[in-house]
Amino acid sequence: MGISDVKVLTISDTNAASATRIGAADQPDTSFSIANSGLHASGEARNVTVTTAGTGDNAKTVTITGTDVFGDSMTEVITSTSSAETVAGAKYFKTVTAAECSAQYAANVSVGSGSLCAQAVEGSNRIRLKGMSIVSGGTAGTVSFYNGAPEDGTVLFTARTIGTANATVDRSIPSEGVLFDSGMVVQYTVDVTDMLTIFYA
Repeated sequence: MGISDVKVLTISDTNAASATRIGAADQPDTSFSIANSGLHASGEARNVTVTTAGTGDNAKTVTITGTDVFGDSMTEVITSTSSAETVAGAKYFKTVTAAECSAQYAANVSVGSGSLCAQAVEGSNRIRLKGMSIVSGGTAGTVSFYNGAPEDGTVLFTARTIGTANATVDRSIPSEGVLFDSGMVVQYTVDVTDMLTIFYA
């Protein structure tokens, strides 16, 4: 009797974006007090947001320091505009250890987590995608599988959810599957999928 080498990872994250998850609304001179260094208990990475309450902070920046999906050091500079609005970063932080502003803001500013999510399947190890089961959230969208981190990796496979809550999409990949030689990272948006089960070897 043969023994399968297939492993399973289930990702479930329905946490909404939060404008204050990392740093509460304040006017720090330089550094924010970090409320949650790990963005979410389920372990996935999120993009970071900076929300301003006033209109007099154009071009001021907040530098985010932390780690990427693989636990490697990463920074990103998020620049505010002249509007009272939320500016979303493009990088995916698994942890945030510091958030520092270039100058004191004229009005309250907060640092939060966005709705873009990413999670490494098994670190940066070489693995093969064998199949998946995706339980849709309430919004249709894509689930992308990156070879390497989303910041500099390549999308090798993409699936699309139906958009009907709790509808399931199952995909089986033939032969040896899709090879990810720089580590597999799954990227998705909150509410596109409520649960994602990945089969890999």
